[in-house]
Amino acid sequence: MNPIPYGKQYIDKQDEDAVLEALRSDFMTQGPQIAKFERDFAEKVGAKYAVAVSNGTAALHLSLMALGIKPGDKVITTPITFVASANCILYCGAEVVFCDIDAETFTLDLEKLKDILEASPKGTYKAVIPVDFAGYPCDTEMLSHLSAEFGFKIVEDACHAPGGNFLDSKGNTQMCGNGIYSDLTVFSFHPVKHIACGEGGMITTNNLSLYQKLLDLRTHGITKDPTILEENHGGWYYEMRDLGYNYRLTDMQAALGITQLAKLDSSVAKRNIIAQKYDAEFAEANIVTPIRSSIIMHAFHLYVIQIKDRLGLYNHLRKNNIFTQVHYIPVHLQPYYKEKGWKKGDFPIAESYYEKCLSLPMYPTLTEKEQYFVINEILSFYNK
Repeated sequence: MNPIPYGKQYIDKQDEDAVLEALRSDFMTQGPQIAKFERDFAEKVGAKYAVAVSNGTAALHLSLMALGIKPGDKVITTPITFVASANCILYCGAEVVFCDIDAETFTLDLEKLKDILEASPKGTYKAVIPVDFAGYPCDTEMLSHLSAEFGFKIVEDACHAPGGNFLDSKGNTQMCGNGIYSDLTVFSFHPVKHIACGEGGMITTNNLSLYQKLLDLRTHGITKDPTILEENHGGWYYEMRDLGYNYRLTDMQAALGITQLAKLDSSVAKRNIIAQKYDAEFAEANIVTPIRSSIIMHAFHLYVIQIKDRLGLYNHLRKNNIFTQVHYIPVHLQPYYKEKGWKKGDFPIAESYYEKCLSLPMYPTLTEKEQYFVINEILSFYNK
């Protein structure tokens, strides 16, 4: 059996042709493909605006900058995420505050979040960054009620969840990134994600002011908009209005993003079929599988099981050319964050989850033969 990774991009001839066409055009960056990708993406998730950037980390950083997060501010996020969800807070000079996760969904525990908010004066926390972990949408509707009560902004980290959605309390389908309950939503286009651009990210919002701010910040804080220039010396003239960054996407990446986006629905559907097979095969085994809900469309970026003797299983699968992964080591237990005072025992649910979690191969081109090879090796390990 050939090596089976935990995640893998799929590039077809349509993708290749789109990139070649962009390469042969007059634009390699800041060209028409970027604007089209933004329009297509905003339409897909149901948001008014979308801003393409260089990667998901840049999207997080720019989102907090657009909200005006600054030194002295406090921002809450989850310890079960990639470090970027917390690092972006530090990039702004603000303080990271962690909140433990829900034991079933692995997303931010909103009851524990409410406890944190109630323990301090209103306005203490400027923003909350929930993570749609593994592709399972967090309850942004409930989070929006807390936002209104306690006065914080919501930056939804949906890097795992393009195509994910949930039914709100009124029975309406809410797509991750549509901006109904979040101020800003960020996505990633890393190769193992649903939409693979090599690197890349997107920010969606329904707020015109934030959208305009993001456009400036991704390009050094520079604008050429004649309606807001202090002076205008001619067509070449530009002004730097803020300290921004070079967080632009290239036209080749955007061209690839457009064709990849067109396959999003089929990708999510195939991921759910793969998840259902895993669910069925592990139903009788002592393996905890991801929570399912009739009102949630899980995007299944990851399929995470919880098991005993994870290291033993990890090594067994690796010997058989099956390459699983752990998502994630709790951020507060990273050496950098421990130096800031966090320690083991601070977030028991996150730490318990980490001790047992393992991400199995999950990608649309995983064949039935490959998947059953994975399943059989897992079951044989526990039945030996």
